[in-house]
Amino acid sequence: MTTANVLDSIDPRRLGDLLQQARKKMGMTQADAARVIDAARTTLVAIEKGERRLKPNELIQLARAYGRSVSDFVRPTPAIEPFEVQFRAVYHRQEQEELQINPVIEHFEQLCRNYLELEQIMDAPMTRTYPPEYRCNTLPLEAAAENIALAERQRLGLGDGPLPLLRDILEISVGIRVFYLKMPPKYSEIYSYDSQLGACMAINQNHYEERRRWSMAHGYLHFLAHRHKPVLDFDGQYQRRPESEQLAESFPKYFLMPTSGLLRRFNDMSSVHGKFTTTNLFTLANYYGVSLEALANRLEDLALLPTGSWARLRDRGIKVRKVQQDLGLQETAHRSDQLPVHYQHLAIDALEQGKITEGRFADFLEVDRLEARRIAEELRNHSAGIDDEIISLELRPA
Repeated sequence: MTTANVLDSIDPRRLGDLLQQARKKMGMTQADAARVIDAARTTLVAIEKGERRLKPNELIQLARAYGRSVSDFVRPTPAIEPFEVQFRAVYHRQEQEELQINPVIEHFEQLCRNYLELEQIMDAPMTRTYPPEYRCNTLPLEAAAENIALAERQRLGLGDGPLPLLRDILEISVGIRVFYLKMPPKYSEIYSYDSQLGACMAINQNHYEERRRWSMAHGYLHFLAHRHKPVLDFDGQYQRRPESEQLAESFPKYFLMPTSGLLRRFNDMSSVHGKFTTTNLFTLANYYGVSLEALANRLEDLALLPTGSWARLRDRGIKVRKVQQDLGLQETAHRSDQLPVHYQHLAIDALEQGKITEGRFADFLEVDRLEARRIAEELRNHSAGIDDEIISLELRPA
C-alpha cells in the first residue's frame, strides 16, 4: 500500500495530534514546521487540527524534520471508544470542570493506548488474572465489602499483613494499568475498562501516598464489582451516594487493614504498656500505609478506640507529619513516578532491540529527545541484569 493510500485511511485528527506532539518534542513552532513544507502557518494549524489532509511528500518532509520515520505516524491502532465519550455519558460536569479534567482524561487515554502499543510491538501482552465480577447483593454493604476484600487477599496470596507495594500488586499480580497523573485537587482517581485495554486506573499524583493508596483500593473495588462502569472520583460529586459508591468507600479499610491482622497487632501493642497509646496509633498507621484518620476510624468501628478519638486528635491541631518525623517513622514506601514499571521496561526493551526509534522512545516516556538520549545511554551502561529486578527510571519531564 502506498503512502497516499495509507493517509487516506487514517483519521486526520489523530495524525494531526501525533504531528503536533512530535513538533513540540523538537521545540519547533508552527511557523518553523510550515516552512518545512513550504506552506503558510495557517495550513500547518489546519493539518494539526485534522481539518486539512496531509500530502504524502509533506508527511515525509515533516517526519524527517522531526527526526521520525513515516511509520511512527501511520501505524495502525486498535479501535477504542474514547475515554471522554465514556465519562461524558456518565458524568455531567460544568464547563469549568470540563476544562480542568478533560486534558487529564485525554492524557490518561493516550498513555493507556501507548501501553497497549508497546505490548504489541514487543509481542508481550500484560498478563491479566482477573476474577469474575463479585456479586454480593444479598449481603449488607459492610459485610459485602469485607467479604470481597478477604476473597481478593486470599486469591492473590496476600495474607493479612500490610500491602506496601499496592501499585505493583495491581499491575503485576492482577494486570491493571496504573498511572499517577497530576490532577486538580478535588479529583482522586479515574477508572476505565475496555475489552482491549483491560482495566486502567489513574491516581492523583499530587496527593500524599496514603491517600493515593486509598484511591487505588477504591478504584480496585469498582474493577472487582462494577467492572464496565467508568468512574471519575472527585470530592462533592454526590448529594446521595449510590450503593456502588458506598461499597467502594468501605472496601479500602478491609483490604488495606484486614480485621484479623489488625486485631493481632493492636493486642500486641496494647500488651506492652497495658494500653494503646497515641504513639501506637501513629506507628500502626505507618505500618499499614494509611492515614492516621483512616486507622483511627477503623479502630473506632471495631470498638477498640472510644468513639470520637480521631475528632479529638484533629481538634487538638496535631501535626501528623511532624509527629511522624519526631517518632522516626519512615515514609510509606512508594513509587510516585507517572509510568508503571512494566510500561517502562517495554519501552526500554523496544529501544534496545531497535523496534522503535529514539524519537518514539521519547514519546512513550514523555521526555524530550535529549533526555531520551541520556536514558538510552544510561541503559546501555546498565543493561546487564535489567530483567532481574524491578527498575523504575527517574524521568525528567520534557
